[in-house]
Amino acid sequence: MSEDRNKKYVLKHKHIQVAELELDEATGVIAAIGLVYDERHVPVGVPVKKGRIDRAALNEWWRGRSIPTSRDGIKEALIELNVPTTQKLLDKSLGLSLSDQYWISPEDVHADWMQLNFFDNAFSEDVGNILLGRDSSSGKELSLMSPDNTSDGWLKKKWTIMDGKRCLVKSGSGTVQQEPYNEVLASRLMDRLGIPHVTYSLLTQDEYPYSVCENFVTPQTELVTAWYVMHTRQKPNHVSVYQHYLDCCEMLGISGMTEALNRMIVVDFLIANEDRHQNNFGVIRNAETLEWLGAAPIYDSGSSLWFSKPSSLISASSKLTCKPFKNDHMEQIKLVTSFDWLDLSALHDIGDEFQAILEGSLFVDETRRKALCIALRSRVDMLAEIIRTRSLRVWVDDRSTDVRENIAYSGSQSKDDREPER
Repeated sequence: MSEDRNKKYVLKHKHIQVAELELDEATGVIAAIGLVYDERHVPVGVPVKKGRIDRAALNEWWRGRSIPTSRDGIKEALIELNVPTTQKLLDKSLGLSLSDQYWISPEDVHADWMQLNFFDNAFSEDVGNILLGRDSSSGKELSLMSPDNTSDGWLKKKWTIMDGKRCLVKSGSGTVQQEPYNEVLASRLMDRLGIPHVTYSLLTQDEYPYSVCENFVTPQTELVTAWYVMHTRQKPNHVSVYQHYLDCCEMLGISGMTEALNRMIVVDFLIANEDRHQNNFGVIRNAETLEWLGAAPIYDSGSSLWFSKPSSLISASSKLTCKPFKNDHMEQIKLVTSFDWLDLSALHDIGDEFQAILEGSLFVDETRRKALCIALRSRVDMLAEIIRTRSLRVWVDDRSTDVRENIAYSGSQSKDDREPER
């Protein structure tokens, strides 16, 4: 199988051996795949044919575990960490993650999941502190054994342990640093509507805002994003992206997905979400039994509420980027099969709540706060009007406004930067 510059590992799913691997020492790329021990535990969406794992697909999955190259400040962080690429950080922490239970065990070293995994064991915050632009453990040798090596998305963030719970601390961006406030508002909105979601709170450090959420993945479960679910079967040309996702979920035996998507699409319409790409929503399964447990709670809603727009362009009716199924919110909202569950009266004073969340920010001034709250209230009114006139229209999901199939990230994200943001 090997060349001298390759290092041998076993890909594992918790305690279960999945396949023999060789990683190129220089690049961290999977150079070869040997014996496949258990096809059932190969990562979802990675094809296995006649007992052989598709190496290109497994490499794409492996690269997707690394920090995106578009992460804010990542070049400076890699210099401080003395690591050439984000992918090389993966083997430094054996690919361990707080999103799933996969990891790589060196062939020549005894490695025990129970003693290594980040769900049950403490971990270094050196990498996370550097990624956030903070001081590391000054004077001490840096520890690279961290779940931050497999953290996702383009915003600065770090994993930490608070009161025994694994929590993700995430920054804002640009001059208004609005994303943390948006996460909190989205949480409050979903509380009011009774929609399952990850709860975010606000943390202020050195006068900068951060959002904080507890990990919703447990030592027994794992997140499988929509991107990988949709790679479990080929999409026919005549089938829309939305229908293809539902078809894949049905094939896998995952129930309740139409209702879950109804709720997600409504939330994204209300908060004008511009980045619900196919890797920041998905499903949960039991990592041991492989039983599908249903839709993941809604998470990562920060790139919304006109977060990158100047105050003068904040308007409920302004043209916005839309994902994951359609490129326009007015088209995507038509995918909702029923609004019977929705009580918009619960949002009668949601603008006031957003105002209260934004109070005290040094970055969001009064003019912007006012514009945001008016626009949010107007989005609620817009949805109410859509629901009122819905029965008067006939619409068919004909794919004409579908997103491109490979959309998994916004802006400068490359095809290889596919990892769920939270």
